[in-house]
Amino acid sequence: MLKRLDKIRFRGQRRDEFLDLVDSPNTSDTECSEEVVMKPRSSVREPEDVREAEAEQQSDAQAGPGSFSADLQDEPRTDLNEVKAHLEIALLEKHFLQEELRKLREESNVDSLKQELEKERCRCNDLEQKINEVLKSRLEDSPSQTPKAPPPPPPAVSSTDKQKETLSNSFLKWLYDRFGVYIEDFRFQPEEKTVETEEPLSAKRLTENMRRLKRGFKPVTNFMRNLSALSRWYSVYTSAIAFFVYMYAAWRGWTIPMFLFLAILRLSLNYLIARGWRIQWSIVPEVSEPVEPPKEDLTVSEKFQLVLDVAQKAQNLFGRMANILEKIKNLFMWVQPELTQKLYVGLWLAFISSCLLPYKLLGFIIGVYAGIKFFIIDFIFKSCPKLRQRFDTPFIIWTNLPTDLQLKERSSTTLSRRVPAAGARGSVGAAAPLGVSRDEEGGRYYSTKRGAFHEVFNLPESERPLTVCENGWRCCLINRDRKTPTDYIRNGVLYVTENYLCFESSSSRSGSSKRNKVIKLLDITDIQKYKVLSVLPGSGMGISIATPSTLKPMVFGAMMHRDEAFDAIFTQYTNIVAMATATNPET
Repeated sequence: MLKRLDKIRFRGQRRDEFLDLVDSPNTSDTECSEEVVMKPRSSVREPEDVREAEAEQQSDAQAGPGSFSADLQDEPRTDLNEVKAHLEIALLEKHFLQEELRKLREESNVDSLKQELEKERCRCNDLEQKINEVLKSRLEDSPSQTPKAPPPPPPAVSSTDKQKETLSNSFLKWLYDRFGVYIEDFRFQPEEKTVETEEPLSAKRLTENMRRLKRGFKPVTNFMRNLSALSRWYSVYTSAIAFFVYMYAAWRGWTIPMFLFLAILRLSLNYLIARGWRIQWSIVPEVSEPVEPPKEDLTVSEKFQLVLDVAQKAQNLFGRMANILEKIKNLFMWVQPELTQKLYVGLWLAFISSCLLPYKLLGFIIGVYAGIKFFIIDFIFKSCPKLRQRFDTPFIIWTNLPTDLQLKERSSTTLSRRVPAAGARGSVGAAAPLGVSRDEEGGRYYSTKRGAFHEVFNLPESERPLTVCENGWRCCLINRDRKTPTDYIRNGVLYVTENYLCFESSSSRSGSSKRNKVIKLLDITDIQKYKVLSVLPGSGMGISIATPSTLKPMVFGAMMHRDEAFDAIFTQYTNIVAMATATNPET
């Protein structure tokens, strides 16, 4: 009976019959899979179990009922313990197998390894293609390569030839790996167009940029001021020492080394200044301008005034730069042939002398002339302006060169003067036409919209507008003595002549001169700039003129070129007053 119970207990798979970890299939630990695996083995053991069962039946029949009852008392205890032990062993083995399977799955990253292998293969293929392309290009560029008949079939390659080929391939591969990056840098690529973002208009940013520009130009302006001080002999001892040192260097042929040494010395001083040394060498004492602290909160009027000031400075700066560039362009474009001719002759003389004279002698002549010109001739010309206007050729050429704006104004004035002249030739009378007055010196005509200038204002024919205001300044006359609106403000054009200040009204009522205004310069008691509306920011756009005949000063307002007009009127006024006091010292 005990044997039969053991067979029943161990009818499943025994401990020693478990598959090893290496031989176990890669399947999940479900019951279905275990049944599938176990079926063949159970089928093999079935004949043996049948034979043992038959043998037990025979033995039981021989043993009798007494032994069977004794065995039944011991069997329950032993059966339960053995079943529990086998169950625990099976559970532990199942857990161990699950852990081992999980570790194997984590360690075997087959997919990632396959991807890396494919990448390395692609990279190797690309390198081989590049090497082949380089070899082909070199063979094509070699001059020895000429079109020939098709080559004969290659002979059998020996081991030495194979070794040479492998060595050459490895050398070319090493060469490409080492210098291929530098070769690829020479490949032409289209330029990438980057669009810079523009900053919005800001009063604070505009002021800061102007200050940065001023600080950036400060070293250049200081250098030019020191050069001018040397030329003007501001410090006699410094200029004398510089003159003798320069002339000695030019005499010995050391001009270029001297300038290079001065540049090195200047850089050395800048290095010491950057390290914290207090070194300041300047012929002219520097004037430190007061730095205003930037205001954070500005009113609308202050911002508007700030923008106007910065815009005026930018306008003047751009105007000066444009004048310089336009003069240089007009000098080389033969706009003024008599001035460009001097430059043309000077260039030919310099070219011939450079071809005939040795360079050492030529450098000596140029160095000595430059020193004498800078230290002596310029000092004499700056001290005597009349001599400079007559004999300083570079100064004469530069001052007489016109800008494009001046050429445009000249062409417009000549065109406006030719039109009335053509009408005069077509008229019957031989005299000058009405509304035109002829300049005695050059045959120039001065006229206004109403007619001849001297007839419109009832002035002598010698009175004509100055060159500064040939076309006049657009403005409005504010006569504060009048109460009616029609006489209080008049729009028109303001002229200044040698002795008079003339205002031509643009009223279309009639061509009479009653609404025009003529003021004698000697009758003016006070002239100054005026601001019509104190609420608006800025210094205003008007000129106030007081005369004995008016109770309140007359104001010429809304003038776009107020500063230019004021300077011209005030200069002519001071000249007339000075001439009058010189002729009549008693008055």
